[in-house]
Amino acid sequence: MNIREPLAFRVRPQTLDEVLGQKALCQTLKQSVKMHSPFSFLLFGSPGTGKTTIAEAYAKDMGIHYQKLNAVTTSKKEMQDAIEISRHYGHAIILMDEVHRLDKAKQDLLLPYVEDGTFFLIGATTANPYVSINRAIRSRARVFEVFPLKEEEVIEGLERASASPLGLNNQWHFADSAYQFIASLSGGDLRFALNLLEACSIQFSNDAIIGKEEVASIEKVPNYAMDKDEEEHYDSVSALQKSIRGSDVDAALYYLARLCIAEDLDSIKRRLPIIAYEDIGLANPAAVDRCQKAIQAAENAGFPEAVIPLAFTVCELALSPKSRAAVDSIHMTMDYAKEKPFLVQDYLKLTPVSLKEEEKYDYGRPDIWEKIQYLPELLKDKKFFLENVHSKSSYEQALNHQRERLLKQGRTSDLASLKREKIK
Repeated sequence: MNIREPLAFRVRPQTLDEVLGQKALCQTLKQSVKMHSPFSFLLFGSPGTGKTTIAEAYAKDMGIHYQKLNAVTTSKKEMQDAIEISRHYGHAIILMDEVHRLDKAKQDLLLPYVEDGTFFLIGATTANPYVSINRAIRSRARVFEVFPLKEEEVIEGLERASASPLGLNNQWHFADSAYQFIASLSGGDLRFALNLLEACSIQFSNDAIIGKEEVASIEKVPNYAMDKDEEEHYDSVSALQKSIRGSDVDAALYYLARLCIAEDLDSIKRRLPIIAYEDIGLANPAAVDRCQKAIQAAENAGFPEAVIPLAFTVCELALSPKSRAAVDSIHMTMDYAKEKPFLVQDYLKLTPVSLKEEEKYDYGRPDIWEKIQYLPELLKDKKFFLENVHSKSSYEQALNHQRERLLKQGRTSDLASLKREKIK
């Protein structure tokens, strides 16, 4: 019995002219074909955006020998064989899927042959190549981002597949609502959309009219690209923090929802407390504490109930007044301390040597503690705390007033004089 390839493989574009979307990228590649001037490049994007398809279409349009390898399954021996085969052609291309999975030894193996033009490397990756790919490889290849398709582009791809003799050959009737619903679920992933289209053709007879309700009976959950190893996952975590920082509660809830759909409690519980301390901080310490309690409640409950305390704290953090005074202050101070590591004054040391009794720190005189100079002598007037003068938080304003009082009072390193003051 002959088993047919999946629909997504049967109808994939064979030339750059057939590729959906990616207009700027395809125009660049077409110009390369026109000039018959191939070059190495890396295609970076979410699953199902057409990276491998674009690479193959480019190789076919260029009309030179190419070989397909996958970094996950290809051995070093197979790579060496592919390189030897490339030597027999004036020009050759090696297409490397999941190129970010190549270990350092395999990446190093490719370098001299990419350098001397034995072959042109086209890599496809879902991971950010500026993080995951050897710098030496990146310097020899251009990097192109491949974007998720727009809904109208996904619909065009579905209509093509439905009509194509290699596809469904117009044997099933899909209403416009079916195409639109599939596209809305796809998240810009054409492969997901085509697989769902094919599932509908298997589920329903070819004399039926397939609409939104029929599609929904098979699949209702959107295709979220939320694999913890994929770029989209890290982008969602980043977007959650930026949305909270920008006080956009609607966006914050949306990105939280994406992470919750993926049941990625690990990332949420790591990131939310940092967001609370970094972006809310001194403006609302109570919200920071409540964030910690919400995380604990979410861990105890697990999904699906975990979304309730998580939503509570994300809403509060997004709508809370913000202050980065603490985090900005410590970063600036760390930079300064690296450059100027002054010694601690003798009277602040744990076990001071050669100090008279009246010069030592007095653990029994709390009345003078806030009058003592704690910074080294050469730094005594240096200010490290970056006060948030625009704060609307009554708590933070109270902290600022307290600091102003202490600055006006002043400090001294003459502990003997301080200790002669009468206890008030």
